Amino acid sequence: MDDTAIEVTDLRKSYGDTHAIAGLDLRIPRGEIFSFLGPNGAGKSTTVEILEGFRHRDGGTARVLGQDPGRAGRDWRARIGVVWQKETLTPKIPVRALVRHFASYYPSPADPDEVVERVGLTEKAKALPEVLSGGQRRRLDVALGIVGHPELLFLDEPTTGFDPRARRDFWELVRDLADGGTTIVLTTHYLEEAEALADRVCVVARGRVRALDTPADLGGRAAARAMVSWREDGRRHEVATDEPTRVVGDTAARLGGEIPELTVHRPTLEEIYLGLVEDDRADRTEVPA
Repeated sequence: MDDTAIEVTDLRKSYGDTHAIAGLDLRIPRGEIFSFLGPNGAGKSTTVEILEGFRHRDGGTARVLGQDPGRAGRDWRARIGVVWQKETLTPKIPVRALVRHFASYYPSPADPDEVVERVGLTEKAKALPEVLSGGQRRRLDVALGIVGHPELLFLDEPTTGFDPRARRDFWELVRDLADGGTTIVLTTHYLEEAEALADRVCVVARGRVRALDTPADLGGRAAARAMVSWREDGRRHEVATDEPTRVVGDTAARLGGEIPELTVHRPTLEEIYLGLVEDDRADRTEVPA
């Protein structure tokens, strides 16, 4: 079996004069949790919809689970799962019956009762979808997306409406799915979610890949200088350094012990992301000489 789940080359899509995707190259291996990040209008949703087979591309090539998503048939579609950003429209039947109903669409589904339990809806198994809270309804959407036992799962803002505890429970579910071999493509606005889950993150802006790496290394994050800060002689001192341990050790030795109000800071994923997005905005507004 090919170890590549998704591969696109020079992917393009335009709406009139607007280039939603302007030559995007990407490869996602099987078993990876891959996260798209980017501002609204960056091209993330259009890219994912092309990969899901719901939108046609204007140019370039795309292979998803070995097939062109624009031409693939029902057998291929049964191998992918999708959790939409908006709620899935469903019949007015109880949660457990609804999950069983969706399971019947697939040739090798997961056990519906186990799926209901995995998404934390066992206590609501006999409830109708319309009486569920927003977070519970989102869990139902996830259940419908994974009951087909997909090889590849697309998650579009999956934890919208979740409280912090429910969000972390869902993260454990995503990790379990990945450990079981499911490839996961995640689109999220929660940077801590991408950092907690993704093997790699891809920042998209203006229809192009601005950066692609592990969360720890994105945009040179791992190699970025640390800022060591402390209070001494009634004022704040800051030093940017590639050797924060040495600076802390030298300062502790000089002060003879504890360092007042010591902090050591490296760029967060959010800071790196915002920097990339701001760079893109600057490129967009730059006027040639």
